[in-house]
Amino acid sequence: MNLKSKFANVNEYFSPKVIGEVNDVFVKIAKIKGDEIPWHNHKDEDELFYIIEGSLLFEIENEESFMMHEGDLFIVKRGINHKVSAEEECKIMLIENKTTAHTGEVKSAVTKSIQEQLS
Repeated sequence: MNLKSKFANVNEYFSPKVIGEVNDVFVKIAKIKGDEIPWHNHKDEDELFYIIEGSLLFEIENEESFMMHEGDLFIVKRGINHKVSAEEECKIMLIENKTTAHTGEVKSAVTKSIQEQLS
């Protein structure tokens, strides 16, 4: 599989797509542009972010925000409030448990169900 070519099937921003499974986790890709992701956390799951292309602003509650760039990897520990945004299109890979809800318990216009992420 060529990871970058998989982005041809990602037509919306903030809409993760499952591209693989490893044991009890999904490998997902997403395009980020703008500031639509709400503050949220994943109560019981860690979440891995890997930047494939572009830059991503990462915000963690009560901490200084930071920029992630191509090749950077960051793991958000369970229960940590966070949000991401990007001024220009950013392509990311996520590794999450199969039970991880897109925006945790927070529902917004961009929230996608696991079923939507599989299609």
